[in-house]
Amino acid sequence: MKKNSKTNVCRILDSKKIKYEFVVRDEDKEFEEIGIDRNICFKTLVLEGSDKNHYVCVIPIDKHLDLKKASKYFKLKSIKMILQKELELLTGYVHGGCSPVGMKTKFKTVFDESAKNMEKFLVSAGKVRNSIIVNPIEFACFCDADFADLVVK
Repeated sequence: MKKNSKTNVCRILDSKKIKYEFVVRDEDKEFEEIGIDRNICFKTLVLEGSDKNHYVCVIPIDKHLDLKKASKYFKLKSIKMILQKELELLTGYVHGGCSPVGMKTKFKTVFDESAKNMEKFLVSAGKVRNSIIVNPIEFACFCDADFADLVVK
């Protein structure tokens, strides 16, 4: 793991005194190769609901979002992933570097329930291959997020 300059996500967390570990992963390295358990790695997904509002789901990187569960959680008739080309315009983040913190607009956010009992988990720090390892309960409170069953079993 090498240390690089902090991202906007890091600066936001620093300003709120949220503890985290900043991790930069080389292009050719997988998480396991730098000593990080893949089971703590989560991805941030941005969705559009039938109400035309946008929502954020944070789920394990090796899992698939269950759209029915997500729409039920957000009390929507339906929900779909936004198009990749819409991501940067909507959030300010590119594919592979999307974080639930620091988006252009704050969206209703939910984390998969599997994170709730973890001591720490890893999410994007707002740039590709830049991540933070943080306590999921503290991070969810900061993001004003809940926990719910979101993934395909």
